[in-house]
Amino acid sequence: MLSLVILTRNSREYIKACLDSVFMQDVRDVEVFVVDNASTDGTKELIREGWPQVRLLENRDNLGASAARNQGIERSSGEWVLTLDSDVVLGKGFLKGFDVDQSRFAPEVAMVQPNVLDRDGKTIYSQGIYLSALRRFFDLNRGKSGDFSGNGGKKIIGPCSAAAFYRRSMLEALKEATGYFDERFFFLVEDADLAWRARRSGWKVLFDPRRVCFHAGNSSGTDKKLRQYLSFRNRHWMIAKNEGPLGKAVLWVLSFPYELARILSMALFNKYLWTEMGTKNL
Repeated sequence: MLSLVILTRNSREYIKACLDSVFMQDVRDVEVFVVDNASTDGTKELIREGWPQVRLLENRDNLGASAARNQGIERSSGEWVLTLDSDVVLGKGFLKGFDVDQSRFAPEVAMVQPNVLDRDGKTIYSQGIYLSALRRFFDLNRGKSGDFSGNGGKKIIGPCSAAAFYRRSMLEALKEATGYFDERFFFLVEDADLAWRARRSGWKVLFDPRRVCFHAGNSSGTDKKLRQYLSFRNRHWMIAKNEGPLGKAVLWVLSFPYELARILSMALFNKYLWTEMGTKNL
């Protein structure tokens, strides 16, 4: 069985296309969970009325992407879990043959990155998470032509959680006190942290360009300054968790001028650096 875990947060504008694309797939052995983070725009009501077969988990507060995904994963039972953002639309045949393919994977292959295109299908949104030597992360090949797939499997450390397949045995092996995805991160970088932990433990990722989906991006409308702050904070948390002492020392020497400039810029122009983040109101 394959378990789908979809996140919603005031996603009424996007969730219909997402769920329609899921249930149009020619597969049977699939369970679908939607985890809603306190939507107030009618998202939950739309799901209950339109897709009674969906298992809807409703949070009274916005718990963040990490906690919501963890809730869905914990309730699910599939050997593989597909995480999806609510603004992702699966292409035709996206799930076709996955049951056969996964049975042929080497045991250490525990993550699969599909080809995630922008909503118009013309350019790439993500072909996986690339982590540089300076421990900066970004979506590989973002902005390139949608038919480009030349180097996805060799450079990435893991999949972008907007649309990512994870083997359950890996998730259980890597689960921390803070969850499969580290709930302290709240939102952003949690998939890079999980991928880095997976790589350290010997798990591998596969890029599958045949599985195509389309992603709008930032459908929750999160404030740009908050995204900047969370990316900055969570990246440093990720490094603290996963980098060795020598690597941290090297990073400190090489990155100090850049990091100092960034901190000063954020101190002047980003209020989230100075305030206690009230995540329930995000």
